[in-house]
Amino acid sequence: QVKELVLDNCRSDNGKIVGLSSDFENLEFLSMINVNLLSVSNLPKLNKLRKLELSDNLISGGLEVLAERTPNLTHLNLSGNKIKDINTLEPLKKLPNLHSLDLFNCEVTMLINYRESVFTLLPQLTYLDGFDADEQEAPDSDPEADGDGLEDEYENGEEEDDDEEDDLDEEVIDEEDDEDDDLEGEEEEDGVDDEEEDEEEDGEDEEDDEADDDLPRGEKRKRNLEDEGEEDPEDEEDDEDD
Repeated sequence: QVKELVLDNCRSDNGKIVGLSSDFENLEFLSMINVNLLSVSNLPKLNKLRKLELSDNLISGGLEVLAERTPNLTHLNLSGNKIKDINTLEPLKKLPNLHSLDLFNCEVTMLINYRESVFTLLPQLTYLDGFDADEQEAPDSDPEADGDGLEDEYENGEEEDDDEEDDLDEEVIDEEDDEDDDLEGEEEEDGVDDEEEDEEEDGEDEEDDEADDDLPRGEKRKRNLEDEGEEDPEDEEDDEDD
C-alpha cells in the first residue's frame, strides 16, 4: 500500500535500480535523487506513478523504459543528468499525461532554440524547467503528487492556533486598557469633586468675611476676639469697676 517512496542519496548497484519490484504497484511518487543511476532499465511496472524524481544522476538515454512502465507519469525531473540531444527526449512523446519536465543543468539546455524545440517535440508539455511556453512560472507543485498536502494542513492549523492566541491576547489587552480608562475617569471625577468642595469652602469663608464687614467696627472687633478666645478689654474694665 506504499504510495510514496524516497531513496535519495542511496547507492545504486552498478548504476542500476535494485530492490524495487512490482510489489510497489501503488506508488504515486518515487524519488531517486543522487543515487548514481546510469539507466532506468530495471524500473518495474508502476501504472499509478505520477511523479518521478531522477535528478543528479548519470542518465544519458534509455527513456523509452519510462513510456513502457510508467504510462501515467505527469511530472519528470531529469535535472543534472547527462542528456545532450533533443532526440534523446523523443520517447517521452509516448507519455500522454506528461505536462512537467525539468532538465536543469543538462547539456541539452545549452542548445540554440532549446525551449522551442522541446515544446515542439513534446506538445503535451505545459511546463519546461518550471515555465510554460509563454515564460509564465508554474504554480506550486501538486500536493497529492509530492506528499506536501499533510504538511500544508499542519502548518495552516498551527497558523490558525497562533491567530486565535493573538486574538485572545488582544482581547486581554483591550480589557486592561478599558479598566485603566475607568480608573482614570474615576480619578478625574474625584479631582473635580475635590475642586468643587474647595470652592464651596472658599465661598463660605468669603461670605463670613462679607458679613463681618457689614458689622460696626466695635462689634466686628468683639467678634474677632471671641473667635480667638480673648475677652474684650472694655468688658474687663466694666468688671473692675464693679
